[in-house]
Amino acid sequence: MRFRHVNSYAVTPAQVRTMLTTSAFREEVCVHQRALEHTVDVREQGGTTTVVITQSQAMDGAPAAARKLVGSSVRIVQRESWTTAESADFAMEIPGKPGHLRGTITLVDKGDGGCDEVFAGDVKVNVPLVGGKLEGFVADILTRALRREGQVGVTWLQRAAEEQTG
Repeated sequence: MRFRHVNSYAVTPAQVRTMLTTSAFREEVCVHQRALEHTVDVREQGGTTTVVITQSQAMDGAPAAARKLVGSSVRIVQRESWTTAESADFAMEIPGKPGHLRGTITLVDKGDGGCDEVFAGDVKVNVPLVGGKLEGFVADILTRALRREGQVGVTWLQRAAEEQTG
């Protein structure tokens, strides 16, 4: 299933990339996403910045097929590999389970001082009979999580601007 989501910010792509590769920002996002537990690891090596976020989320309200597949909570590993200033390879996986989202993140300069963060990829759940339904469920969860990340990002960037003008 194709997946696409856009978060919009009123700052440059460079400012958004700096935010996205800051551990404290990713920690704040996990708190707002109500992660049961989480770790954030941001590393720079040879011109590539790698962000790895591991978190556990409750499966409250999930369809029975999803709860049967993963249980009452799910461990999600998100990996981003920023190889350029404006793009990263992106993956979200559930270790040991037959599902993932893989794609790219692209920071697009809107020409007005703002930036769109565009997630594009494919959601795949390899479970006979219910895989398609679960792909839709996974896409909905990812959309909500990325929307929250965008909301935290807007607040984060406003705080950073206020601190600079201070």
